[in-house]
Formats: sequence, C-alpha cells, structure tokens
Amino acid sequence: MAYPGYGGYGGPMPGMPPQGMPGGPMGGPMPGQMGGHMGGSMGGQMVGPMGGQQPQGGYGSYGGGYPGGFGAPPAASNDPMWGYFTAIAGQDGEVDAEELQRCLTQAGFTGSYNPFSLETCRIMIAMLDRDYTGKMGFNEFKDLFKALSGWKQNFMMFDQDRSGTVEPHEMSQAINAMGYHISPQALNAIIKRYNKGGRIYFDDYVACCVKLRTLTDNFRRRDTMQQGSVTFPYDDFILCTMAI
Repeated sequence: MAYPGYGGYGGPMPGMPPQGMPGGPMGGPMPGQMGGHMGGSMGGQMVGPMGGQQPQGGYGSYGGGYPGGFGAPPAASNDPMWGYFTAIAGQDGEVDAEELQRCLTQAGFTGSYNPFSLETCRIMIAMLDRDYTGKMGFNEFKDLFKALSGWKQNFMMFDQDRSGTVEPHEMSQAINAMGYHISPQALNAIIKRYNKGGRIYFDDYVACCVKLRTLTDNFRRRDTMQQGSVTFPYDDFILCTMAI
C-alpha cells in the first residue's frame, strides 16, 4: 500500500494525561498566565504515526467546532483545555493563524526551538479546516495539540543534541518512524524542499508533517478500494494540494 494504515490522531503520548499535556492543559499555567511551557521534555518510544497508540484502521473523527457561541456544548466547560481555548479565540469563537501563532509562542510549546512561523500555523489550521474558513474550533484545537505532541516527540528522538535541527538522513528515519512508506525519490524531494543549509529545523519539520498528514488523508479518502492509486479530477487535485 502506498500510504500508512492509520486513522485519526491516536491517543495521548506516554506519560500524558488524556487531555493536554503534563501540568496545565498545555503543559503550562492556565489562561491568563501565558508564560508557561507547552509540552516539556518528551521521552519514551515512538508509537503511532501521529504520536498516539497504533490505531486499528479507519479514520478518527476530526471534529469541526461545535455550532453556536464558542462552538461547544456546556460539557466543554469542564474540559481543562476549554478555558485555554476561550482565552485565545476571537470573538467568533474560533482560532485563526495569527492567534494560533501567538498562543504557541507565548505558551512556549517549542521550548528551546525557534517559534513556529505564521505560514506553518496557517497550514496547521488548513490540516483540520474541512469547511475552508481558515480557522479552527475547539475540537480541532485539541486534535492539533495531540498531533503536535506526537511530532515533537518524534523530532526529539532524532535531535539528540537539542540543536533544534535534524540531518537529512535523520529526517528520512523520522518519516519512516511515523509509518509513511514512500520512495527514495520522494524522500529526497521532501528533504530538498525542507532543509536549510543541510539541516531541517523544527518549524520546517512540523510543516512537512502537516503536509504529509493532510495529503495522505486527502488521497486515502478518495482511494475507497485501498489500492494505493486514485484518479483525481483536476479541480479536486488543485483543491487538495493548494489548500494546504
């Protein structure tokens, strides 16, 4: 099969509570104290392709933001991440790329690594943005952090010196560790696209993970026979590739 057999985002990382990360909902203080550290040190072994437990096939539910108000039913108020979400969401109850970038930077998710660029934050949102609004609701917000946690753990497995970069051959190993089965030619094209001076930085690594995830999902939804090949109408192909 031309793509990894995974579904949804899997479960939480080893040592993490079911919601969010150790400490507060993002590994730091609660809303109003944005200077905390999101995600801390992520030891342990690599598990599923997106950082969760190895799934049993099929697609998980992405959520799309609940309709009305801040996009959640009353039960969401009991979720430890709900207060954090409402602290950064706009008046429309959703998070756009600039709000997401500010959240990730102020909360210190990247730790000693360079903060995420605005472009990377845009494609993070596009990964979960099924209605093409350029924003994400509460469910999508939680799904994103599950994915980011897994990607960060995977990156840190190969960034042994904590330089914030990995070498091209380590990038290939990281992609394989996430369960992607792609040709050497495709791997080489990915590495050429995302390396800077022969190294891949964390921001570029996450951007690569987002595109791999999204394009694979788009392909797999259309490959209903699970044959590893699919015919795309031109407009559908443009929509799948240009939106991310």
